Amino acid sequence: MKILLDHCVPRPFGRMLQPHEVHTAFRMGWSELSNGALLAAAAAGGFDAMITVDQGVRYQQNLKQVPLSVLILATKKNTTQRLRPHATHVLRLLPTLALRSVALIDADGTLQIISPASP
Repeated sequence: MKILLDHCVPRPFGRMLQPHEVHTAFRMGWSELSNGALLAAAAAGGFDAMITVDQGVRYQQNLKQVPLSVLILATKKNTTQRLRPHATHVLRLLPTLALRSVALIDADGTLQIISPASP
């Protein structure tokens, strides 16, 4: 699966998501893009999912129009250490996540599907 890490997700978190193909917004040259433009670029770039800690993204964007899934990691700080517990849950969820789904994942593994795939 091809995954994009949003600006606010530390690059080392991507290494925890092996064997998936993980890219950062910065490495893609998209560090200056706002959420809407970043989602559009990710969709055009063939990404299957974007991972973010920005819980506001679900309110700011019409995610049903973007042909990729968005995983929001609930955390108080976006450090690699704080995000480490999420990696196992993300790896478990990715194969089952429907296209255009939006999921909120807590560090304890609590999963909330905010917006399931729509036709």
